Amino acid sequence: MDTQMDRHILGLSGGKDSAALAIYMSQHHPELNIEYFFTDTGHELPEVYQFLDKLESSLNINIARLKPEIGEYVEKRNEVHGEDSSKQTTSFKYWHKQNNYFLPSINARWCTINMKIKPFEKWIAHTIKQGGTVTSYVAIRADENREGYKPTNENIKVRFPFSEDGIDKQGVINLLEKNGVGLPDYYKWRSRSGCTFCFYQQKIEWVRLKDHHPDKFEEAKSYEKLAKDHDSPFTWSEGESLSDMEKPERVKKIKEDYEIRKARWKANKAKRDLLAWAKEDRHYQQEDEVDEIYGDQIGHACIICHK
Repeated sequence: MDTQMDRHILGLSGGKDSAALAIYMSQHHPELNIEYFFTDTGHELPEVYQFLDKLESSLNINIARLKPEIGEYVEKRNEVHGEDSSKQTTSFKYWHKQNNYFLPSINARWCTINMKIKPFEKWIAHTIKQGGTVTSYVAIRADENREGYKPTNENIKVRFPFSEDGIDKQGVINLLEKNGVGLPDYYKWRSRSGCTFCFYQQKIEWVRLKDHHPDKFEEAKSYEKLAKDHDSPFTWSEGESLSDMEKPERVKKIKEDYEIRKARWKANKAKRDLLAWAKEDRHYQQEDEVDEIYGDQIGHACIICHK
């Protein structure tokens, strides 16, 4: 089969589900010549890059690193001044400016469109243009109620092997552990991969970002200030700026509120026993599941970013 005309692809986000799907497909469908890709905004967590490197080594695969374009004006300036455009701006800085310095949000996900989806569509464009087909395998589990990327071209097909074969969260963890991959380190304090300043983060995750990667927190603050300076009314976290959030008394309150939520969640979890995978015999004891504690909002986040 000509892989350029009939391609099978699997997007890796740096998260547990897509990594487990890569393992699952290699074991259950070795006949497929699957291409792996990662849409790299340049603003991912350091732990994400480390996990992707680990996957390449453990599974003996190559992961194509797709990068978003940052506009013709950067290329022209580079030609005029003979400078490395990557040192002048980043994809987020460029698209932030193009969107009048408004921060992306749940209702205006220009970051997903320009920094994730467009690089992906460019990567498969030649195949589609030549009349080929692309089958994309997406890691939506059987225990999830969510949607993935919806292609508009009939030559792009999407399959959901986990959903089709009844693989749930426990099955995902089993796949990762039995094959020596384990969970990404950031799951110890954060519920998703994706950009360091992802607007889907809960306030407790912003606090933890400051604890684990203070430089990334400061970067997010700088974009928020730039937005404010250009009359944007929005902040990364709804109704509260990061500058206010990092005040000691506010950090204390956020942590206290979170502990109350966690205690309530654990009480309900004990009744339902839904998260048996978080027991002591795992590679490490994950403290909690932020997305479970806060409900379905995160479950509807963009699958191309943090699955």
